[in-house]
Amino acid sequence: MSSGSRSSSRGGANVEWNTRENKLFEEALAYYGEGTPDRWLKVSRAMGGTKTADEVRRHYEILDNDVKLIESGRVPYPNYNTQGAWN
Repeated sequence: MSSGSRSSSRGGANVEWNTRENKLFEEALAYYGEGTPDRWLKVSRAMGGTKTADEVRRHYEILDNDVKLIESGRVPYPNYNTQGAWN
């Protein structure tokens, strides 16, 4: 399985996000919380401009929707193989 993610599962261009981009995205989201003016532009810039503000916003929307589907029980919780990961 790839260590990146694809933010095109529900439409749009097939845009691959690698592990580094996802980590930068997560860190920037934590720094620029909800209500931050020009949040997506700031997250994009914090990622080094590798993704546009629109790509960042869409990636967030897809991930947010995925979490909501999992929490609602409409999609099963992922069964990650983490055996030994913290040993």
